[in-house]
Amino acid sequence: MGSAPESVIKETNENLLAEKKVKVVFVLGGPGSGKGTQCANIVKHFGYTHLSAGDLLRAEIKSGSENGNMIQSMIKEGKIVPSEVTIKLLQRAILEDSNDKFLIDGFPRNEENRAAFEAVTKIEPEFVLFFDCSEEEMERRILNRNQGREDDNVETIRKRFKVFLESSLPVIEYYESKGKVRKIDAAQSIEEVFEAVKAVFTPTNEQVKHHCNLWWNFKVYWFCFGHNKIRKRR
Repeated sequence: MGSAPESVIKETNENLLAEKKVKVVFVLGGPGSGKGTQCANIVKHFGYTHLSAGDLLRAEIKSGSENGNMIQSMIKEGKIVPSEVTIKLLQRAILEDSNDKFLIDGFPRNEENRAAFEAVTKIEPEFVLFFDCSEEEMERRILNRNQGREDDNVETIRKRFKVFLESSLPVIEYYESKGKVRKIDAAQSIEEVFEAVKAVFTPTNEQVKHHCNLWWNFKVYWFCFGHNKIRKRR
């Protein structure tokens, strides 16, 4: 018996994805903005699954599949991997995971990616987490991390900055027009950045509850200790 046509598989995946009702957050920022570090923190504290488009492509290449070989050939030839290929990998990763909350890191890279993702998956992100950082700071971080990567040199880094500005900023501007961008000052320390991230992921009612608890604890402390100290002075 022959395998099902690709169009049927695609339609089945789209239906399954619609039934799953997933929550997606796009994570964008220039190279060296700290996306990976903060995604790990979000996974740990808020229970999301972290999906990196780049990691999925690399894993597919490593698998030695026909699709992986095609991706590798395109990259070697300097061609851009079609949006549909990356989206298919993201779809599969989402469907195979039992979680319903996903961080998609480093995607969409451009407007074509964005439009294709929404058209194919029928999913709009809850919001876009944008790590805003100056080129000078990102360059300093990349050069200091000493990972031995071939692309960690000044010339290549600056090319990557240029690509990000030209391709990804229009995506951020699109979602900003829809009120869906949560901008984080990524030039701060890791701890300070995560405090800002936590504020984005903590529901408003929980933030109010937290502040009320702090105020209540202060009142109890004052009644038990501060009030007694004043009485003793008298």
